[in-house]
Amino acid sequence: MTMTQPSVVQQLSPHRQFLVAFSGGLDSTVLLHQLVCWRQSDPTILLRAIHIHHGISANADSWAAHCQRMCAEWQVPLVVERVKLAQSGIGLEAEARAARYRAFRDALKPGDVLVTAQHLDDQSETLLLALKRGSGPAGLSAMPVNAAFANTRLIRPLLQQSRASLQQWADNYALTWIEDESNQDDAYDRNFLRLRVMPLLNARWPHFAEAVSRSAALCGEQEQLLDELLADELSQLLSAEGALDIAPLLEMSAAKRAALLRRWLAWHHAPMPSREMMVRIWQEVALAREDAAPCLRLGDFEIRRFRQQLWWIKAQAGQTETVLAWVDTHSALVLPDNLGTLHLIAGGNIRAPHRDESVSVRFKAPGMLHIVGRHGGRKLKKIWQELGVPPWLRDTTPLLFYGETLIAAAGHFVTQEGAVDAERGVMLRWEKTGG
Repeated sequence: MTMTQPSVVQQLSPHRQFLVAFSGGLDSTVLLHQLVCWRQSDPTILLRAIHIHHGISANADSWAAHCQRMCAEWQVPLVVERVKLAQSGIGLEAEARAARYRAFRDALKPGDVLVTAQHLDDQSETLLLALKRGSGPAGLSAMPVNAAFANTRLIRPLLQQSRASLQQWADNYALTWIEDESNQDDAYDRNFLRLRVMPLLNARWPHFAEAVSRSAALCGEQEQLLDELLADELSQLLSAEGALDIAPLLEMSAAKRAALLRRWLAWHHAPMPSREMMVRIWQEVALAREDAAPCLRLGDFEIRRFRQQLWWIKAQAGQTETVLAWVDTHSALVLPDNLGTLHLIAGGNIRAPHRDESVSVRFKAPGMLHIVGRHGGRKLKKIWQELGVPPWLRDTTPLLFYGETLIAAAGHFVTQEGAVDAERGVMLRWEKTGG
C-alpha cells in the first residue's frame, strides 16, 4: 500500500483516534482504505469502524458480513449497530439519517473523532436539496468539512474529492465494495439528483460540482460572520435559563430579528424551523395578547412566552387529573411521565401526617388557599403568578395532600394547615429526572 492522499491527512491532523462510518459502499470503503494506508506509515493512528444495519434491505445481513470481512482483513475493529427507524413522518431518508447519527453519537469513545465519507458530488446534491426546500444561507452552506458533533468533531475529509476520483482510487487498489440496490431507485430525492440531474449538469459544465462547493462555502462564511457579529447581542438578550428577551427585538428589522431568533434556537440545539415557522414564532407567540399564554409545538419541544421572554422547553403532559396515593411515606413516590420522585424526610417545616390521614399527591387544588408568609386567601393560579412559576410548570408541580387538605407544593410553598416548627417537621424533597 502507498501513502494515503495528503489532503486526507491534512484534513484529519492533528487527530489520531478515529471512528469511521463504514457502510461498505464505494465512498466509505475508499475512506477507510486511505486511513489504513496512513496507519501503515504512522502506527500512532487508532482506527475503529461502525456499520449501521438499518434492516431496510433484504441484503442488510450480507452487507454487514462484507464489512466484517473487510475490517478483519485490514485489522480494524468494527461495531455493527442495528437501528430501528422511528415512524415520525419525516420520510425514510431522514429517519435513516437520524438513526445513523444517534448510533454514531452512542458509539464514540473519549478521544474519538467521527469521520464520514461524503464527497464533492454529495455536497452538490445536498445544496440542490436545500434549494428545493427553500433554505436560507444556513441550509445552503450544506456540509462543512469539520464540524462540532457530540462533544467532539465530525470530519468529512473527502469533501473536496469527486466521486470519479474515489472510483479511480478503488480501481487502482482493486477494492471491493457493496452496491445498495436502493441507490438505483430515483423515487428518493437524492438518487433522482444523482442519477438524472447531476449527469446533465456535469456534462454541460464540467466544473459544476466545484462551483457549487464554492457557493456553499461562501454561504457558510456569511453565516459564520453573522454568528460572530450577533454573538454579543444574543448573549445580552439571554437570561440565565436561556429565555430570550422580547422587548429589544421589537425595535429591530425583521431580518435582524429572524437572524437572532435562529441563533437562539441553535443555542438550544433546536432543529431549524422553516421561514413560515419563524413568522409564526414571532406573530403567534411573541406578539400574542398580553393576557394569553401562547404555545407553539416544534417536535418534542414548545416555544412559550412568559414575562416578556421567549422560552424553549421540553413538552410535558399536564397532570391536572392525576391523583397518586402515597401509602408508605417512608418510601419514595415515583411520579408519572418522568417527573422524578418525591421523598418525605425529617427536618423540615411541614407537619408529618397523622395516623388517620391518607396521604396523596395531586397537581391541582380547588378553593382559597392560605400559605405561610402571605396574608389572606388566594386561588392556586394567583399563588403561581405571584411566585413567578411559568404556566407550563404549574400542572406538573406535585402538591402534597393530607386527606382533602393541601399541605405543600414541592419546592414552592407550605400552607398554614401544613406548617409546623422546623425542628419537628418533615421536608418534601423532589428529585427531578425529566429532560
